[in-house]
Amino acid sequence: MIDIEPEAKTSQPKAATSVASRPQTTKIAGGLVAAATLTGVLYFWLSSQNVESTDDAFTDGHAIMIAPQVAGLVASVDVNDNQFVHKGDALIHISQRPFLIDRGSAQGALDTAKAQLEGLRLGAEIARKNFPAQLAQAQAQLANAQAVETRAFADYQRQRSLPPKATTQQEIDAAAAALKQAKAQVALAQAQVLQSEPAPQRIGEADTQVGQFEGQVETAQARLDQSNLNLSWTNVTAPQDGWVTKRNVEAGNFVAVGQQIMSLVATEVWVTANFKENQLAHMRSGQNVDIEVDAYPQLALKGHVDSIQRGAGAKFTAFPPENATGNFVKIVQRVPVKIVIDSGLDPAIPLPLGVSVTPRVYLK
Repeated sequence: MIDIEPEAKTSQPKAATSVASRPQTTKIAGGLVAAATLTGVLYFWLSSQNVESTDDAFTDGHAIMIAPQVAGLVASVDVNDNQFVHKGDALIHISQRPFLIDRGSAQGALDTAKAQLEGLRLGAEIARKNFPAQLAQAQAQLANAQAVETRAFADYQRQRSLPPKATTQQEIDAAAAALKQAKAQVALAQAQVLQSEPAPQRIGEADTQVGQFEGQVETAQARLDQSNLNLSWTNVTAPQDGWVTKRNVEAGNFVAVGQQIMSLVATEVWVTANFKENQLAHMRSGQNVDIEVDAYPQLALKGHVDSIQRGAGAKFTAFPPENATGNFVKIVQRVPVKIVIDSGLDPAIPLPLGVSVTPRVYLK
């Protein structure tokens, strides 16, 4: 009894000390929590001061529409949906039979035009020699006729000057007839000279016909070239590397010129982010960007701001707003910003065009 009482007396101050220390511990813990919260808020505020982000962003790229340049029956389709193709790979083949016939017809027309042109060229060469020779011959015949006329006139004058007993009326009549005949020959020769004088013009006419058929040969050659080009277009090939998408053609279909038969998504992918206009004050080309992809959270893409579009998205719609008419309600506009992806892409993970992303642009 004597030993127990002192212990009971000493235990009462210990319990009082423990109760008194609890408020102090709670205050310390609360202070630490408040300090941590304040630090987190301060860090978030400081870190977000130089960062602009938007959830109105998506992947973008080149989607090339594939359309045939000639109409015809599809003989074969050489690719499947989502298949990767290289530049120059065959996509479809169009039946070549009508184009082969057209090329044969064009080749025949070209051969005919060339043969006609060659004949006209030979004719022009002959004309350069014949027409001057004909003119010289006509001139020589005229000179001969004039000489005959001169002699006939002299004979006729001689017969007229002779006394009646030295000649006869028959001889006088014969001299007169010879003179008339000589004059007729002179007139005929003069007409032939007149007919042969435009020799240069006739040569020029022959050369003109040659030039005209040279144009026809060029036309026939152009038609043949177009036929060969149309024949080559029956093999529709990939204009660049990419993935086949939206294929809507089958063997046996008839396709028209310009008809979209599939699309080709190119390998280059970037991000188009539509930032609000009040987020662009400090945004510049070259600033670093972190990109989160909703479809693939494991991807940590890095990029940079490439350019800012020179116009808000609403400016390029089919019916842009006309704020100068009627009542006006101010709406915060969004401006597309192109962001180039620098790293983080995984070749094993396809990144389709149009998937949602969240870019964070570091302004400083």
